[in-house]
Amino acid sequence: MFAYPLSTGRQEFVLGKLQDLVLGCAIVLASGFVGIAVFILGARSPLGRLYVSRLIWPLRALGAIFLGAGMIWLMLAFLRGDIPVGQWLGENDITFGLFGKTFGRIISGLVFALILIVGGVACAVGLVAALCFTLFATVTGLNSCFRAADVHELLPPLISPLLVWSLAVLQLFDDADVAAPAAVLTAFLLGGPLSVTALSVWEVRRLRNLYGITLRSALGRS
Repeated sequence: MFAYPLSTGRQEFVLGKLQDLVLGCAIVLASGFVGIAVFILGARSPLGRLYVSRLIWPLRALGAIFLGAGMIWLMLAFLRGDIPVGQWLGENDITFGLFGKTFGRIISGLVFALILIVGGVACAVGLVAALCFTLFATVTGLNSCFRAADVHELLPPLISPLLVWSLAVLQLFDDADVAAPAAVLTAFLLGGPLSVTALSVWEVRRLRNLYGITLRSALGRS
């Protein structure tokens, strides 16, 4: 990116990376769901029940993303006026006639204006915080395979290669991000999947050699 000019504008580049992030999450969720389901169904009792009890951690990682997305929607709804709290206050006497109809409407209008100012600033700050939280939760969830290791240590090295190779295949049908020679683009296209696959193989061997963890033992079949 620093050595070669971008093939598209900066906005298109950022949007493309966000799209890759969403696709990566979808791939991890799909492969993780299938992998964990096969893992649990293939494990002998009582390991299957143990792995089911550990699903709370991947669900919490996934729930953090939905929580952030929900907060973004809520803040945007307030800023757009889709949640008419202030309008209701402005059209009704919140003093219930205690200070008279006219003066009560004035008080309601002032409260409405205060809500617009304070609420707008609070919603703007909350929207930025929710965006940062959702991005952080998404990147963290993607890098940790949505905490699949909390179900079993072998799941991340088994799922990660599928993620990176799937993204590499998808990038074959997209235009290159930078105007670089074909050799450079090929190196970067294959460098990620090959390095992640090598690290996954190393991790599986390390788990087997240092801790005696194998796929057969994880399924209770050794």
